[in-house]
Amino acid sequence: MKVALLGYGTVGSGVVEVINANQDSINKKAGTPIEIKYVLDLREFPGNPINEIIVHDFKQIAEDPEIEIVAEAMGGVEPAYAFAKTSLESGKSYVTSNKELVALHGAELLEIARKNNVNFLFEASVGGGIPIIRPLNQCLTADEICEITGILNGTTNFILTKMKDEGRDFEDVLKEAQALGYAEKNPAADVEGYDACRKIAILASLALGEHVNFEEVPTEGITKITAEDMVYAEKMGYVIKLLATCKKQDDAVFARVSPMLISKSHPLAMVNDVFNAIFVNGNVIGDVMFYGRGAGKLPTASAVVADIVDAAKHKGTNIISFWSRKKIELKDQGDVKVRYFVRVKDNAEVVSKVQENFKQLEVVEALEGEFAFITEVCSESTFAEKMEIIDYANVLSKIRIDK
Repeated sequence: MKVALLGYGTVGSGVVEVINANQDSINKKAGTPIEIKYVLDLREFPGNPINEIIVHDFKQIAEDPEIEIVAEAMGGVEPAYAFAKTSLESGKSYVTSNKELVALHGAELLEIARKNNVNFLFEASVGGGIPIIRPLNQCLTADEICEITGILNGTTNFILTKMKDEGRDFEDVLKEAQALGYAEKNPAADVEGYDACRKIAILASLALGEHVNFEEVPTEGITKITAEDMVYAEKMGYVIKLLATCKKQDDAVFARVSPMLISKSHPLAMVNDVFNAIFVNGNVIGDVMFYGRGAGKLPTASAVVADIVDAAKHKGTNIISFWSRKKIELKDQGDVKVRYFVRVKDNAEVVSKVQENFKQLEVVEALEGEFAFITEVCSESTFAEKMEIIDYANVLSKIRIDK
């Protein structure tokens, strides 16, 4: 079975490496020999055997009837969207690790694949090497999914782990993450939560069967988390993680990305460094968790190759994914119920306002010059109103608490 690979960067070169390393077992599992016929890239690679199959025009791939699977490892919405649509409409299955493409156009591309009896597969777009798309589509279909919560970004998890273990500031650890290649020169997609936001939108869409628009998911990153927050978390028996969540609450569904204080007994609490994990709760199966390396060249490439094998095994058969183009209405963020841990300046006027507005607060042993407390459960809008009265100028930190 002839495959065209789009992009020969980190993941693309990893795909070639995985196929070369495990060629015999991959062919056996696919039920047919897998051969990369073309690699599309703007560059040349002198001295690299891959240079013999480099092409620069996607039209050559689109018009070749021998190509039955197109595997994309480029990133970005365009030209990936155009390539995906053209491939599927011409009867070629399309495999991608591209979370931007899937989050924005996943439902539409699945529909096109279904009409053309081919497959649009994207296991690598969410958890890198962690299998989660297939379990949602196959193993957990008997359940109503009540919650999906994940540590979906290795960069932010690495930073938060270092801050916790070594007592260092965010900016200091970010520089180390950049030096190690875990964070980009412009790290906003990771540290502001945008990467995790797209991933939870994909997972939520598959779990709920209707489209979750990532642009409607409230998203907060880790840039305001401090070393002092980590000290408090340790004292209270919590850890701080950037969690991407989709959860049912009061017969409605909300989604969110934000730093959260979670109990050390929570399954996600022990997920450290660049590792990712996805916690799923079903109404029948209960709690399950998927854990592994959520990014990196070979883990992501492994998931891409697994999709290539799946596409080969299901030639002429569409694998049904329940993701409608109908958009789901998420619960208004202001109505979501939550508890917060809050640190404010320790002066009589501020503490008095806190005590007047939060009647059932739980006082926490505080650092010098601070007053710290945990709120009762209330809506986000109610919490915001109370914080306005206290005045945000007096607030040192506020972090949501899970459950």
